[in-house]
Amino acid sequence: MRVPLRPLSRRGLLTGALGSAALVAAGGGLAGCGTKGAQQTEAGCVGEDLSGTEKKLTFSNWPQYLDVDEEDESKRPSLDEFVRKTGIQVTYTEDINDNNEFFGKVRQQLAACQSTDRDIIVLSDWMAARMSRLGWIQKLDPANIPNVRANLLPPLLNRSFDTDNQLSIPWQSGLAGLAYNGKVTKELRTVDELLTRPDLRGRVTALSEMRDTMGLLLGAGGHDPSNFTTAQFDDALHKLKKAVDSGQIRRFTGNDYAPDLAKGDIAACIGWSGDVIQLAAADERVRFVAPDSGVMLYSDNMMVPNRATHKANAEQLINYYYEPAVAARLAAYVNYICPVKGAQAEMEKIDPELATNPLIFPDEALLSKSTMFMALDEKQEKEYEGKFQQVIGA
Repeated sequence: MRVPLRPLSRRGLLTGALGSAALVAAGGGLAGCGTKGAQQTEAGCVGEDLSGTEKKLTFSNWPQYLDVDEEDESKRPSLDEFVRKTGIQVTYTEDINDNNEFFGKVRQQLAACQSTDRDIIVLSDWMAARMSRLGWIQKLDPANIPNVRANLLPPLLNRSFDTDNQLSIPWQSGLAGLAYNGKVTKELRTVDELLTRPDLRGRVTALSEMRDTMGLLLGAGGHDPSNFTTAQFDDALHKLKKAVDSGQIRRFTGNDYAPDLAKGDIAACIGWSGDVIQLAAADERVRFVAPDSGVMLYSDNMMVPNRATHKANAEQLINYYYEPAVAARLAAYVNYICPVKGAQAEMEKIDPELATNPLIFPDEALLSKSTMFMALDEKQEKEYEGKFQQVIGA
């Protein structure tokens, strides 16, 4: 089943490096994320795990990021099966709509080593990195998640912000690349074409997620998005600014670009693979392009926050979703990259067409083009995001 296009971007956008009103309303956002007192340590913030006596957990996720029964939307088949198998009752809440907004909800509790009343949260790579840097995330017990160790896709192992996958486990992954509507424009192959081709002027959008837009531009400029210098970032940013100043780029978006691309109101864009899969299901003239210069690979990650009181139960759920058959059921609904080895064979039993879709199960050729954005420290995050926001006019 292909779900409707999601109204909010799971990737979020880091709007507040310069203190935007949205972040002020969320409780200070970046302005306070590195201040004295926010940092915690494993030894200094220890919680009691009640999993042995309490068969329950609370799971916070993004909207429409879990399979739903077609005939009864109150049922979530894969999660319901977990409850039946384990007896662990799950309170599932779709209360994450934006990374920064959620950060604002929980930052005061986590900074003070207090419970958020959540056992699993799902956040994008850069926010997972920030929370890990602040010491707000519990280390997982490898003995409790053997399926993860056996089945996690190799490109998602040993990420720069979590080198041994002790703190964060991918829930779903995706690619940021190029997309175009063949109904209103000719084929698009490169980032340079997107930024300079005369027939696309004023008919292009790019993502307000700095890591995806700038990652693609860094790669197109011959730089490594996973390891770059400030000079290289500035070089890529200069090209973006030229495209903005010339009118080539109409605007910067979350995933609200998708309806415009489907209608042909924009001809081409920087976009996300999950969105384009859904558009292409309705109109095959909408295409996702992985330029030879590379695509950006990202994940939304399951994590157990400090003072969560059902860590072992949470680890059971994480391990369960790394069973290939369960992962395939989830991927058939959400249409993002499945991070679980063995799920493709299981998908053939559910939907053979999806099993051959390289945007859900990438082959080695596509994975070899994928790069994860460099992990940033607090100073770099503010510097690069500030420069980017100035160019895009946020």
